[in-house]
Amino acid sequence: MTQVINQWMNKIKSLFFQAQRIQNQTVNAHQSNFKVSIFTQFFPPDYAATGQLIQELATHLAQQGMDIKIFTGQPGYAFDQEQAPAIERFTRLLIKRSRITKLSSGRIIGKALSGVLFCLRSSLHLLKSWHRGDVLMLTTAPPFLPAIGYLANLCFKRNYVCLIYDLYPDITTALSIFPNHHLLVKIWTAINHRVWQRAQGIIVLSPTMKQRLVAQAPQLADKISVIHNWADPDWIKPIPKEENWFATQYGMKDKFTVLYSGNLGRCHDAETIIETIKLLQHEPIQFVFIGGGAKKAICIETVANLGLQNCIFLPYQHKTDLPYSLTACDLSLVSIAPGFEGLVVPSKLYGILAAGRPVAAICESHSYLRELLEVAGCGVAFSNNDSLALAEFIRFLALNPEKAMAMGKAGRTYLESHFTPEIIAQKYLQVLKGVIWSDDKDDYQVDWSKKAALNSLR
Repeated sequence: MTQVINQWMNKIKSLFFQAQRIQNQTVNAHQSNFKVSIFTQFFPPDYAATGQLIQELATHLAQQGMDIKIFTGQPGYAFDQEQAPAIERFTRLLIKRSRITKLSSGRIIGKALSGVLFCLRSSLHLLKSWHRGDVLMLTTAPPFLPAIGYLANLCFKRNYVCLIYDLYPDITTALSIFPNHHLLVKIWTAINHRVWQRAQGIIVLSPTMKQRLVAQAPQLADKISVIHNWADPDWIKPIPKEENWFATQYGMKDKFTVLYSGNLGRCHDAETIIETIKLLQHEPIQFVFIGGGAKKAICIETVANLGLQNCIFLPYQHKTDLPYSLTACDLSLVSIAPGFEGLVVPSKLYGILAAGRPVAAICESHSYLRELLEVAGCGVAFSNNDSLALAEFIRFLALNPEKAMAMGKAGRTYLESHFTPEIIAQKYLQVLKGVIWSDDKDDYQVDWSKKAALNSLR
């Protein structure tokens, strides 16, 4: 009897391991054939942060064995390049660009028209490739782009993931472009809910952004993934100011330098920064602004009118200079204007952490930045309009450089364990793999007959 039982046990074990091997082979086969099509209006040579991040993400996903296709537009924010190749091919990465170019990218109406034209081009591109089995990942650049994923799923059963950078139409109401009760806002919100409900996955960039979405549609909670942006610590490394050519070239070596790098737009708090500059105008502390944005022009005008001498304004720098510009300071600023928490996310934070510089964040009391800075030990958050406290913190670091160095080191350590491209790419991979194994298995043409060994156990 014991011998018979042992024979059956060995047979069951053999069938179990055989079934496990078949299952692993099926998973590996699907992953190796897994294709993702990413739609985004901005992509290098544009210097827009969204495009730069998508390029890095696509590269890392391709390194994981995925075939990545990117459909994007012609440069709208490039330094000296108005046209880019219509098609570019790399290992497991294909980039296709539409013929749409920018239309007055500095104005709201021009941006909106460019976005609409890009969406039309994207729709035509999808119609030509409707039969493919790619999973679609649609960014909110432009804001209404995810709607074509909804249509593709409705008409062709194409599965899609929404990658939300900024939350519209909420931003338009926060900017007082439209009131909350405006018909366009109501229609846009209703379309968003349909798009999100039908999506196989939703990715947002901060916990507070997820809270915003769940407050609107609680049923979406389980399909929303919070995945932060990132920076590459192997590319951006701490460089002492005395060894940094950028700091030497722009006179940033001999004074305590506070840096604001990136877009200073309507969703950012420039007012608190200006008040802080005024408070520190007679001290050996200077402020450097690198980048652009609607509020940068206001800052330049205000500084000129007040005759302030402690500010330097520089344009966007080439990407190759970023490791030097981010490390040419002693402290970096991040800001979100009142009412915009969870609507936008400052991607500049992650480059600051990689650079090993402390962070001063200007934000609301419920901002996710407060907890992040506290846990990482890399900086301090200040309430909007609290320029007195911010000025005092800057004075403290100027007098205690070892404290600034310790905060910067802690921030880089935290980034290396939480926000590297490799770590973040794995999180995207998990979301995309979750799409491939959704409940509707027929959509993925899985050959379930290969699992015959599993049936023999029943």
